[in-house]
Amino acid sequence: MTTASLDDLPTGTIHSIADVLRTHAERTPDRVSLILDDREQTWRELLDRASQVAQGMAAAGVAAQDRVAFLDKNGIEHFEVFFGASLLNAVCVDVNWRLAAPEVEYIVNDAEAKVLVVGPDFVPILDAIGDKLTTVAKTLVIGAAAADLDYDDYDEWVASFPADDPRAPSAEGDIAFQLYSSGTTGRPKGVMLSNANFFGLLPLAKEIWELDSDSVNLVAMPLFHIGGGGWALAGMYEGATSVIFRELDPAALVNTLVERKVTHGFLVPAVLQFMLMVPGVEDADYSNLKVLVYGASPISEEVLAACVKMFAPCKFWQAYGLTETTGAVVNLPPEDHDPDGPNKHRLRSCGVPGPGVEVRIVRDDGETDADTGEVGEIWIRTPQNMVGYWKMPDETAKALTDDGWFKSGDAGYLDADGYLYIHDRVKDMIVSGGENVYPAEVENVLMAHPAIADVAVIGVPHDKWGETAKAIVVKAAEVDVTEDEIIKYAKERLAAFKCPTSVDWTDMLPRNPSGKILKKDLREPFWEGHQRRVG
Repeated sequence: MTTASLDDLPTGTIHSIADVLRTHAERTPDRVSLILDDREQTWRELLDRASQVAQGMAAAGVAAQDRVAFLDKNGIEHFEVFFGASLLNAVCVDVNWRLAAPEVEYIVNDAEAKVLVVGPDFVPILDAIGDKLTTVAKTLVIGAAAADLDYDDYDEWVASFPADDPRAPSAEGDIAFQLYSSGTTGRPKGVMLSNANFFGLLPLAKEIWELDSDSVNLVAMPLFHIGGGGWALAGMYEGATSVIFRELDPAALVNTLVERKVTHGFLVPAVLQFMLMVPGVEDADYSNLKVLVYGASPISEEVLAACVKMFAPCKFWQAYGLTETTGAVVNLPPEDHDPDGPNKHRLRSCGVPGPGVEVRIVRDDGETDADTGEVGEIWIRTPQNMVGYWKMPDETAKALTDDGWFKSGDAGYLDADGYLYIHDRVKDMIVSGGENVYPAEVENVLMAHPAIADVAVIGVPHDKWGETAKAIVVKAAEVDVTEDEIIKYAKERLAAFKCPTSVDWTDMLPRNPSGKILKKDLREPFWEGHQRRVG
């Protein structure tokens, strides 16, 4: 474990996520930890609230390494529940609030969550699935909606317990996060990330991203993503003040950067693009902004050049990583972000491996390293690699080798200088606006439609989201269906970002001799002329 990035902490002080909160509450109790609109919470106040949450969870039967689920947009309550679980050595499962009710139901049940905390916007989902939750012993609703709808009120529940830290023992190998990614076979997978995985990320916070206790850190991306929750915790480890953004309004985001004197932030390229369109954006004062990290999808050179000019002298870092690698493992440094400089060609790359990270490119045989410039699957070995997939040993074995390499599913190559370039995907995954979409999951839903005899879902280019899902459908005989009907059918069963935005028709899907659909052939016409075959 690396704790050296905090000079004022003795080695061995922090062994778990819970210790991050305990340490700052002890050393700087009155310093502001969290800001949301007009609300502020100090480190001491956060520890007190988290301790009350922990006591409430314990009363509901939550023990070490049990799961609790949280369904809401970004807010202070997320951190109360997250740290409350960690004080018990339990595990918080943040559920993607964009998911449809059946998807939420599956994740809460799969995680075997004993407590479920729901934001006021998502009471309709709770109404739809409440009687189908098999392990939840206590359900809580944040806000006034609880009393009106006969649910337990979160704030009243918290207030009924003492602010006593249970100080449950926790080891570096214990699970600290469980984030769900969509399943390649249609089942979402619970990615188990340990305390040690998180601590493996920490050298980036201080050494690369320059976060420290004086930083004002923008937390704008969804906390159910590693790019949201992981980024926030990296700043919190260093003692930074986190400015939470609940609703992603580009104009409000620009104002927040200025009014809160934000120094650091992580954003996806689509958000940066929207910010450039805000009237008056060029007239604001960004002199406090030091570092912006972007990732989850590529950025166009036009948007990047405009951002570099707009937010100068802010440093830009590109980050490449996955939930399974606890986020960023490869980084493109600021000196490679000059669109007019000698390293302009590197803007197409992801950068170079971060501290403690090894990257190799493996040929189709699954054993041999590719030559420089040769495309193969990207394998990653790092202390950040996940422990595995929750209750899915076979999937874990497919993803992780015995000697610690994670098979990313992305195809790419390394140049002579060690820079990594993404070329395509070995797996069929689509990344739309930073959200992972697995075609198999969408196809499984669509195949239940009586008018669909066969279907393939592929990613196609999209100006705003990088890429988006397209369904290529073989109609069932004598059954009529329209594009709108298929899209509506999908939206009733899946999160909107997973649903196809267009439908093409075909008489037969191309398959190889073993019957596998040739997705690459289907995608090729749509990606012609694109250097990078991912969004």
